Amino acid sequence: MNNTSEDKTVAIVSYITLIGWIVAFVLHNNNKTALGAFHLRQSLGLFITGIILWWIPVIGWILNIIVFIFWLIGLINATQGETKPVPIIGEFYQDLFKGIGQ
Repeated sequence: MNNTSEDKTVAIVSYITLIGWIVAFVLHNNNKTALGAFHLRQSLGLFITGIILWWIPVIGWILNIIVFIFWLIGLINATQGETKPVPIIGEFYQDLFKGIGQ
């Protein structure tokens, strides 16, 4: 896939904290791309899942390790300009947040 550096910037920044996600969302609204929209949905889903799991003692904290690994996978995919969903839950995020980034 041939992506511009701005496409990748939106994709990468969306994974760097919730503030980074907001910045990426604003950047994306100025120049909408499939790569940016895809990673905005993936990273938002991972952030929300991580926050929910944080409030569940012990088992949630352990599952957050898996969410962190998925976050790393998503970030690596963003740096490579790929639109591969994170394992297990990535397609769910794409469906759940399909209105974001369009």
